[in-house]
Amino acid sequence: MASATWNVSGQYYETCNCDFVCPCLPGQLAARPSKGSCQFAMAFQIEHGQYNGVALDGLGFMVLGFTPEAMEKGNWSVGVIADKRANDAQRDAITAIANGTAGGPMAALAPLVGSFAGVESAEIRFQRNGKTWSVTSPNLVDMAAEAAMGINPAATEPLHLDHTGHPAADRFALAHPSRTHVHALGFDWDDVSGRNNGQYAPFSWQGG
Repeated sequence: MASATWNVSGQYYETCNCDFVCPCLPGQLAARPSKGSCQFAMAFQIEHGQYNGVALDGLGFMVLGFTPEAMEKGNWSVGVIADKRANDAQRDAITAIANGTAGGPMAALAPLVGSFAGVESAEIRFQRNGKTWSVTSPNLVDMAAEAAMGINPAATEPLHLDHTGHPAADRFALAHPSRTHVHALGFDWDDVSGRNNGQYAPFSWQGG
């Protein structure tokens, strides 16, 4: 599947259990996560996309993960939730893109993954209203956040990190999650503290 020609673009949303701002990126994955281990949920709303001619427009997927200590040390556990509207070919394409076997940005993480928790098909709902957003997959994932603003009260844009090297987007906006609930594929995580890290951005990937 690594030889497939594909591209996907749309919107990316993420929360993790690190304190705001997550130390993993500025620490070049060598920093200790705020809680000692890291749990993350990345959601991708595909606006336009295809995989070897298979249309992926309008579908979505999530990548759930757990890292037991500093990210660079590996032994990650990762799983995928695929949009239940996807047919078999679309589901296979989403899985290959999400787990990196099709190449592209997620392939860079493959050496760090120790176990793959599998793929689950489920409904995924994306909602965006100005500076707030939410992503839900009923009974599996529920996360919501609001843009993190700077000290200028007249600002209309959130704080951003640039040149991140993050596989989802090299530049993303920071956000304060109001909630994250993950109970899927063996991952269990609940947070309503309002102190954890969130981020979001347009994304554009390709492979082949």
